[in-house]
Amino acid sequence: MPATKDRTRPSRAASRPFTLWREVLTAYAAPALTAGTAGALTGQPDLTLAAATSIAGTSAVVALLVGTWLRRGGRPRPWTTALPRLVLTALLVVATAGTAAAAGWFAAQWLPAHTPLATALWLQRLRIDLPVSAALATAVITLRWRSTLAAPRT
Repeated sequence: MPATKDRTRPSRAASRPFTLWREVLTAYAAPALTAGTAGALTGQPDLTLAAATSIAGTSAVVALLVGTWLRRGGRPRPWTTALPRLVLTALLVVATAGTAAAAGWFAAQWLPAHTPLATALWLQRLRIDLPVSAALATAVITLRWRSTLAAPRT
């Protein structure tokens, strides 16, 4: 067996195609299981509930939106493939986390003031749950999508 890694074969991640429904399912299941387990083990029922709702739900919605936008009908935008992978990921993470933070603030501040919805602890959790979930889902989806693109030939 050679001592070096065989670089002629595609990586394991690159050999699997980017299938959006599978990525969205994973984006929901992974945070739901990890945050739900953490909530159960630490005795935090609010975290256990948030794991399956705001945390995993945000991750799945963001994964669907970002994945759909990146795929763009099977033809990626030229600048998304021209930028370095980490730069593209950082740009999209900042955009989605900022949007999710605004949505979390809106839900926590505006809804109780303008609707019959009382201020509740779960509304305050949205300020953190939404941007963190959006940032993680965006990073994973973007890196996963870029890993499935054909490498540029030189």
